[in-house]
Amino acid sequence: MTDLRLILASASPARTKLLTDAGIAHDVLVSDVDEDATTARYGITDPHDTALLLARAKAEAVASEYSADGALVLGCDSVFEFDGRSFGKPYEADVARERLLRMNGRCGILHTGHWLVDNRAMGHDEADGTGSGATVGAVASAEVHFATMSSAEIDAYIATGEPLQVAGSFTIDSLGGAFIERVDGDPHAVVGLSISTLRTLLAQANVNITDLWK
Repeated sequence: MTDLRLILASASPARTKLLTDAGIAHDVLVSDVDEDATTARYGITDPHDTALLLARAKAEAVASEYSADGALVLGCDSVFEFDGRSFGKPYEADVARERLLRMNGRCGILHTGHWLVDNRAMGHDEADGTGSGATVGAVASAEVHFATMSSAEIDAYIATGEPLQVAGSFTIDSLGGAFIERVDGDPHAVVGLSISTLRTLLAQANVNITDLWK
């Protein structure tokens, strides 16, 4: 079996934990993509398309680096769609509070874009012809149903700082999971990386996900 190297182009601890828990060996190399500038450049407002655009931008930025030669590079980005609007990271407590109050007892859709760049032809695999040169993407979406939260619960959640740095102002795999009643769709997509979607993208690059198992 040819040695394979997967690079995750994301600083998200949740994404790297998903890969680790799934037994997938990988390195992390964070891109310097400016998300706001990227979306402004292309003028995309659809949450589904925004997630895919940003995932591609991150994957291609990392794939262009010398240290990514010979590797498979995966970029991911999540965007929460609520009432037809895109909710990224709120960063500020007031923004998170306004969103959580609106989302309270209702549901929205979490879109996670995935983009895979097969960089193996750029490095040590070129001679044996295993590099496919693929650059492929897909979006995994799931409907998230929120429980009814009290004002005190919302304030306590915001005080932890957790919702400020995540798409949609919530998590499912940490403190925010207490306020999610159910998910219709791939729960991994809500965390930020769908393992089944990764398997499909790898197959398009002629790679079996089992070859990445530790």
